Amino acid sequence: MAPIILAQDLGKTYRSGKLEVPALRSVSFSVEPGEFVAIVGPSGSGKSTLFYILGGLTQATSGSVAIDGVDFAKLSDAERTKMRRHKIGFVFQRFNLLPTLTAMGNIEIANDISNLGTGTESKLDLPLLNHLTELLGIAGRLDHRPNELSGGEQQRVAIARALITRPAIVLADEPTGNLDTKNSDAVLDMLRKSSRELNQTVLMITHNPEAAQIADRILHMRDGEIVHVENGTK
Repeated sequence: MAPIILAQDLGKTYRSGKLEVPALRSVSFSVEPGEFVAIVGPSGSGKSTLFYILGGLTQATSGSVAIDGVDFAKLSDAERTKMRRHKIGFVFQRFNLLPTLTAMGNIEIANDISNLGTGTESKLDLPLLNHLTELLGIAGRLDHRPNELSGGEQQRVAIARALITRPAIVLADEPTGNLDTKNSDAVLDMLRKSSRELNQTVLMITHNPEAAQIADRILHMRDGEIVHVENGTK
């Protein structure tokens, strides 16, 4: 089976005047469809830079990233945007919910954005919505705006928003970084279920080695390189 994510010799260098700061150094790895992979490392190890490159939010200085066989570098900005809409669901540490919309509105807008430029209108998948909101424990909070929700509830809404369009890949950047233990466990459990039950590929960036153990495979990063690979234990 062909990998759904294939990174080859990825390099990223930031430049400020004459100063060059390497953030990634020849990073190569692949992820199989339905696999849950965690990328672990301290601050400054290159995790977030890798996240943004894999999501097509920034470009590598060297090397390549192929998503489902398509090289991001060979796409136009419009084509990369289209691929993100249809292939990738994002979960950010800071939730990124729209403050003027209810939880339901934030989930619905992801479905609307996914259909932009397709010439078709796809109705919200209500069975999936009900399934996700029940599993995440937010079914009774959908009419509340973000400022009326706890941090854990906001993150769980963000996960429902990321999963509602059934993306092939879920990229999660420190999804438990702002949460207590109870809410962290709920978020990790949902990400694991999305991999196992929905056959979605999950790639999670985290600084927490314990949280990473829930993944099938763990890539350890330091100084812009993958220095160790191990299997999860949970």
